Amino acid sequence: MAKTLKVKLKRSLIGRLPKQKKTIEALGLRKIGQVVEIPDNPQSRGMIEAVKHMIEVSEM
Repeated sequence: MAKTLKVKLKRSLIGRLPKQKKTIEALGLRKIGQVVEIPDNPQSRGMIEAVKHMIEVSEM
């Protein structure tokens, strides 16, 4: 079974760079406090690294 990551949006998107907003949207996050499960792969890890100051990540 493939590993997944739980990603939670912790900070607002107001005043963020457009690239960061699109990355959060690509992760499937819309609201503060929302949690999504995404596959643990290099693409997901790259997106998480780009916005790590706005999210909380836990491994499943």
